[in-house]
Amino acid sequence: MNIGIDMMGGDFAPLEAVKGLQTYLSTSGSPAQLFCYGNEAQLTALLTEFSLTAPEIIIVHTPQEIDMHEHPTRAFKEKQQSSIAVGFHQLATGKIDAFLSAGNTGAMLVGALYSIKAINGVQRPAIATIVPKTNGENGILLDVGLNADCKPENLNQFAILGSLYAKDIFDIPHPKVGLLNVGEEEGKGNILAQATYQLLKDNNAINFVGNVEGRDVFSDKADVIVCEGFTGNVVLKMAESLYGTAVERNIKDDFMLRFNYENYGGTPVLGVAKPVVIGHGISSAIAFSNMIKLAEKMVVSDICGDIVESFKS
Repeated sequence: MNIGIDMMGGDFAPLEAVKGLQTYLSTSGSPAQLFCYGNEAQLTALLTEFSLTAPEIIIVHTPQEIDMHEHPTRAFKEKQQSSIAVGFHQLATGKIDAFLSAGNTGAMLVGALYSIKAINGVQRPAIATIVPKTNGENGILLDVGLNADCKPENLNQFAILGSLYAKDIFDIPHPKVGLLNVGEEEGKGNILAQATYQLLKDNNAINFVGNVEGRDVFSDKADVIVCEGFTGNVVLKMAESLYGTAVERNIKDDFMLRFNYENYGGTPVLGVAKPVVIGHGISSAIAFSNMIKLAEKMVVSDICGDIVESFKS
């Protein structure tokens, strides 16, 4: 298995990316081959400093970088020798099996949508995030930012994508799917929610349990919660603020600690042909290590292949 890593992406890269390699290699019994895209001189110096001479590490020199604040489409097009562009090229040509980065999110999405492309039948790929539940398990929320405006058909497909992610990555055999809404009863919500409810109700490919209110997001009412990206991103940022507030106020609580993004590494782009994982810009070594593990699990489970099969019809 070959996993590509953008070593230059993120506020603390490449240092934290290299430390992430060290963490991953020290905790993995059978590590994947790691293709590291970035400035060869910088990476070689850091790998030497941390005594990382593992045969699993392969440096691919990329003389350019896409800055966090650059225009995504323009930067991806003009910087074809950047770590992100080269990584996607090698993912598209089969050199690597998965690609991850904590760099420019927009450029990562451009690469995912235009280099790898959406799976046939998927109208809009989505970004999913993990939602900690009070019972100790994890739920999935999507979309959380890629699609601010959606049609009912898009949300219906998100339900399928989220269900497959729950099955393949979290081993949930029959994930419960809920629609994020302003009330539990059928007929509640705006036009989008009302129309989506009926599609989800009639969708035999999912286990639809009805509407889910904001107060139910962290409960066990649903394993997969679907919404358009605008609402999903608001919920995601609110959850991040809960963790930030707990740290700021020195609140020691096991449930609150599970909101730490580093525990999950990154978020997958669901619906594109190959595994792509996007990390937080402030990712540290733990986050990089967990991003690699998520990419590894996506390859092993062949979630992209399962999505292809589900959308053939």
